[in-house]
Amino acid sequence: MKVYELRDNSGPSGLMVVEKPIPKPGIGEVLVRIRAVTLNYRDLLILKGGYGSHQKLPLIPLSDGAGVVEAIGPSVRRFKPGDRVVGGFFDNWISGGPTKEKIEGALGGSVDGVLAEYRIFRQDVLVMTPSHLSDEEAASLPCAGLTAWNAVVNLGGVKPGDVVLTQGTGGVSLFALQFAKMSGARVISTSSSDSKIVRLKQLGADQTINYTSVREWGKLAREYTNSRGVDLVVEVGGSGTLNESIRATRIGGSIALIGVLAGPAQGDTRLPLIVMQQQRIQGVTVGSVENLQAMVDAIAANEMHPVMDQPFSFENARDAFAYMAAGKHFGKIAITIP
Repeated sequence: MKVYELRDNSGPSGLMVVEKPIPKPGIGEVLVRIRAVTLNYRDLLILKGGYGSHQKLPLIPLSDGAGVVEAIGPSVRRFKPGDRVVGGFFDNWISGGPTKEKIEGALGGSVDGVLAEYRIFRQDVLVMTPSHLSDEEAASLPCAGLTAWNAVVNLGGVKPGDVVLTQGTGGVSLFALQFAKMSGARVISTSSSDSKIVRLKQLGADQTINYTSVREWGKLAREYTNSRGVDLVVEVGGSGTLNESIRATRIGGSIALIGVLAGPAQGDTRLPLIVMQQQRIQGVTVGSVENLQAMVDAIAANEMHPVMDQPFSFENARDAFAYMAAGKHFGKIAITIP
């Protein structure tokens, strides 16, 4: 089988195609023929060695993949050859809250990922692909989809009538918009692009803000709520956008802290405002297989489709990374594997 291995931290040029034998599933294991994978911002960082100290080379990158069960090992009862499946982000986090041991096995980081024609999974880290989704759509679920689900539904507790603010048009933000609307919330979405704002409205955003023309967008978001503030901000910018998120959030509201896309903070963080308004900042690190199953069930029940950008072929996988780095995409970037 063909796999991509990251041999050095020079970026996409450090990816090499190598031939390896197709592995055989052992007890409780499932061999999956990977049909599609998708990219996350995390993957760009990993290619340049900027994602923690546990990365060992060579490494098969990417965490998010979907495919078809090719073979099963002894004692596998949950799946059979031909089943369409999605793999969890963590090898060890099946249920319950996070622990050091559970989050050590992150695919495409501390362990080999899915940019390969085949991969072995334990049966308890797989879920069935919803029948209405393509393999490319299903491959967007393990990281971006589940992170947004936990930010909005599981940890965020969003309910009908709440107001959620999302930032930008990356995978997590678009999933968050969709899950917030699914939960009956009103959504305020930001972007730096007027053309992308049009698409956000088409996805259901109730109000939008161009954050390049409105620098104090947190203040405007608060005005959109009659000065009450939003119930939840899905914060993907990090310290560079956190102050405006704090300004946008209501007394007693929450900020789901996920990413670091906006770079370093400009000035001091508004810590006194967090205290005075009794706001909660909640870190979100993807989630468990149990969370993944709950999200997949909700997506199937609502026949929701993830937002996808253009796909790339397996042979042109390096181009997919370059395309993501350019920041032109809207939704998830998939790599298809024939």
